[in-house]
Amino acid sequence: MMRVTMILLSLVLSSLSYANNQSSNFLTAEDSDPTKMGWMVGFPPPKDKLIMQPESDFFSFPKLRWTACHIRELMPTKQVSRGISVPTSFVYANNKNIDSLTFIPMNSEREVTWAQSLSENYTDGILILHKGKIVYERYFGCLNEMGQHAAMSMTKSLTGLLAEVLIAEGRLDESSKVSSIIPQLKDSAFGSATVRQVMDMTTALDYSEDYSDPNADIWLYSKAASPLPKPKEYKGPNGYLEYLQTVRKNGVHGEAFGYKTINTDALGWIIAKVTGKDVSQLLSERIWSKMGAEQDGYMTVDARGMPFAGGGLSASLRDLGRIGLLVLNGGKINGQQIFPQKAVESILAGGDKVAFAKAGYKTLPGGSYKSMWWVFHNDHGAVAARGVHGQTIYIDPTAEMVIVRYSSFPSANNAKIDPTSLPAYQAVAEYLKKNSN
Repeated sequence: MMRVTMILLSLVLSSLSYANNQSSNFLTAEDSDPTKMGWMVGFPPPKDKLIMQPESDFFSFPKLRWTACHIRELMPTKQVSRGISVPTSFVYANNKNIDSLTFIPMNSEREVTWAQSLSENYTDGILILHKGKIVYERYFGCLNEMGQHAAMSMTKSLTGLLAEVLIAEGRLDESSKVSSIIPQLKDSAFGSATVRQVMDMTTALDYSEDYSDPNADIWLYSKAASPLPKPKEYKGPNGYLEYLQTVRKNGVHGEAFGYKTINTDALGWIIAKVTGKDVSQLLSERIWSKMGAEQDGYMTVDARGMPFAGGGLSASLRDLGRIGLLVLNGGKINGQQIFPQKAVESILAGGDKVAFAKAGYKTLPGGSYKSMWWVFHNDHGAVAARGVHGQTIYIDPTAEMVIVRYSSFPSANNAKIDPTSLPAYQAVAEYLKKNSN
């Protein structure tokens, strides 16, 4: 596996490269459990059980099963404060029958139970909320109810949600050119794009996120974003913001969806320019400190202290459940309207299906991408925040259901997990609808 700069972005991406070039004969979820493997156990841990800087493989399987819950021990981070208010407790209405639910995975004839699917997808934590109550909650591997887990690219969805809140409040114009907000991006590809095109990732960027190509732009981006001291011979940009200024245009904005992480960091910069607060500060101020969160979250940062808006959040399972409830209930939680309902309505409406179809996602036919959220356009109107290795906030308005899953699946590619996960979510939704109280 290629040695890359030690930041969360490059770690996630290096794991993609690793996973895509290895066989599928990984250890099972049970055999790769970090406690069973003994990672970082002892004072000090044995040398062969250490996970630390400066090795480049601590986000590759099976080490990632420990790392996903311990990012703060390896990287500089910035707090997403829950404030000083008292956390709001959930009501529990546990439903033990969910474990025995069965479904058929995509392109398969075998029947799988919900409980089996958790193991097959290397689940670290799973939460199901129905009508605001917890009906299912389990922890595995590195995670427990007091822990925090890397949200990966689910961070993008929270960045997109913040942007939608600002639009709903009239503080951000989605039709504005990026250059009118960030003059430093005038000569970059982002300068001529609209805020909406950045939010929906329909920008035309000369930028490759091909993880199998050692010369792809994503590796240059990861080097720029590293919080560690640059080598003396390094002459490139330092930090997310400097790198964004180097991106050139290729094509016509608005024509096709292209999943590129740099869009989210550009959006994070837009948010900071408009509000005077970076994403971690605004997330705390507008959402985390008002939703009854149990724990602080935290975000990784670059060398200049800029949070990684595209994938740097770590948080507890139940607190992401609260995020799901906010989207499910139009910005309302614990009897309080935290942000305008219009912000959620915009996301649920979905994006450009034609533009999305050009990306060729086989497990998401008929879907779209809106404000950094994945919109399924299925019969239940489901939307999701998604991250590599199986991270999910799955929101089903018809079933009044939120599922949050943290996972450390060996392959970063969700297309390998979706055939089991998406039918499992649908099976739970149908069950809860049928057995609604």
